[in-house]
Amino acid sequence: MVLEFSKKSVLRSFILVLAAFLLISIIVSPAAAADGGFIDKIYDTLIEDDRYQYLLTGLQNTLIITFFSLILGLVLGSLIAVVRTVHDMKGKLKLLNLIARGYLTVIRGTPVLIQLLIIYFVIFASVDVALVPVAIVAFGLNSAAYIAEIIRAGINSVPKGQFEAGSSLGLPFAITMITIIIPQAIKNILPALCNEGIVLLKETSISGYIGLVDLTKGGDIIRSQTFEAFIPYILVALIYLTVVVILTYFVKKLEVKLNAS
Repeated sequence: MVLEFSKKSVLRSFILVLAAFLLISIIVSPAAAADGGFIDKIYDTLIEDDRYQYLLTGLQNTLIITFFSLILGLVLGSLIAVVRTVHDMKGKLKLLNLIARGYLTVIRGTPVLIQLLIIYFVIFASVDVALVPVAIVAFGLNSAAYIAEIIRAGINSVPKGQFEAGSSLGLPFAITMITIIIPQAIKNILPALCNEGIVLLKETSISGYIGLVDLTKGGDIIRSQTFEAFIPYILVALIYLTVVVILTYFVKKLEVKLNAS
C-alpha cells in the first residue's frame, strides 16, 4: 500500500502539533501566555523568516531516511538470517556464516553514531554524494544487524515438525523454507519489525552530525538563529512523539489482527 501525503495534510498535521505545543507552553508558563509575550516569541522563533520550514524539511528527510533504511535493513537482514539459518540446520555456507557473524558482531558492538561518521568521513570521503543516501546506507546497515536476528528468531520459533513435514512431502529445503516456514515466521516477526522501525526513526536524530538537516537538526538551526532553545526543541520532541504514537497505534492494531488470525 502506497501512502500519499499532500502539502495540505502535512500543514494540517503541523498545525495540530503546534496546537499541542501551545497547550504545553500555557501549562508550563501561564503568565507568559496570558500577556501574549509567549505568542510573540513563538512568532519570532518559528514564523518570522519562515523558520518553520527547517522543521518541515527535517521531518521530510527523517521519514525518507527511516523508510528506505528499513527497506535496506530488511533486504540485507533477510539474507543474513537465511545464511545463518541454513548453516545452523544444514552445516552449509560456513564462509558466509563466518562473514555474517563478524558483521553482526561489529555492527551490534559499535555505536550507530560512529558507524555514520565512518561511512561519511572515511568510506565516502572522496566521493561527492548527497547526505540523505549516506544516512540511508549507514542506518540501513545498522538496522540489518538487528532485523537479521529478529527474522532468525522468527524462523526458529516455527516448530521443527514443520521442516519434517516438508521433507516427508518430498519438498527441497529451499521450497520448504519459502512455502511453509517463512509464512509462519512472518506472523511472529511483524510486530518486532514494526518496533524496529520506530527505534530507527528515533535513531535518525543523529543525522545532523554529518550536516544533514533532519528534524533534530532543523530545531537546532532555529535555536542557533534565534538563541531560543525551549520553543524549537520542545516542538521537535512533540513532532517525534506524534509520529511515534501514530506508528505505535498501527503496530498495536496489527498485533491484534495477527493474534486473532
